[in-house]
Amino acid sequence: MAYELYYWDGIQGRGEFVRLALEEAGAEYIDVAREPGRGTGAMLAIMKSESEPHIPFAPPFLKDGDLIIPHVANILFYLGPKLGLTPEDEGLRYVANGLQLTVTDFVAEVHDTHHPIDTSLYYEDQKQEAKARSAAFIRERIPKFLGYFERVLRQNPEGTNHLVGGALTYVDLSLFQVIEGLSYAFPKAIAKRRAEYPGLLALHGAVAKRPNIARYLASPRRLAFNEEGIFRHYPELDGSE
Repeated sequence: MAYELYYWDGIQGRGEFVRLALEEAGAEYIDVAREPGRGTGAMLAIMKSESEPHIPFAPPFLKDGDLIIPHVANILFYLGPKLGLTPEDEGLRYVANGLQLTVTDFVAEVHDTHHPIDTSLYYEDQKQEAKARSAAFIRERIPKFLGYFERVLRQNPEGTNHLVGGALTYVDLSLFQVIEGLSYAFPKAIAKRRAEYPGLLALHGAVAKRPNIARYLASPRRLAFNEEGIFRHYPELDGSE
C-alpha cells in the first residue's frame, strides 16, 4: 500500500522534507493534495473530522494504512527504519531525531523572517518588521545553526560525509533542503558565507548527485520555490550583513 502524504498543493514547504526521504528510497507514495479528484479538500476533511480518533493539527502528515503520523521530525523518525534512512544503532536514531528537531527549529525561524508579527497578515503588512527580523537572522541565526551543523559533520566519528553514522540518513536529505532553501531566499547572504561551511556544501552537492534525488529534482514532482512557501526570496530582505 502506498504511503499518503498530505501537504498544501503548490508549495514545497515542510512537506518537502518528507518527499525527499520518500524519493530517495524509491518508496511508493501519493501526494494527496496534488491528486486530481482529491486535492486539498481530502486533507482538510481529515483535519476537520469529527470522528477520526487521531486528528493532526496541521500538515504535513502521513498516512500509512489507518495510522496517521503528524509533524516532519515525527514522520521521518517513523519512516527512517522503513526506508533504510536511519542509523542501525538505536541510540544514534535518537541522535538523528535530535538533529531533525533542530532543523525544525531552524525552519521555523526562516518562516518568521517574512512573517515576524502574524501569520494571518500578508508580508506587505509587516514588511518593516520583516526587514529587521531578517537582518538579525542573517547576522546571528544563520551562522548559529549552520555553524552547529558544520561542527556536527566535522566531529562525526564515522566520517565527515554524513551528519550521523556512516551512511546517508534523512537528516542529510533535510540539510540538503535547508541549503537549497537558504540559497533561494538569501542568495547574497549565503554567497558571502559559503567558505565557512565546506562540509555542508559538500554534503549538499553529494545529495544532489544521488540518482534518485537527481531524477526527482529534474521531474515535475519537484515543485519550484515560490513566495507562498517557507523559503521566500524578497530582495529587500537579503541584506548585506
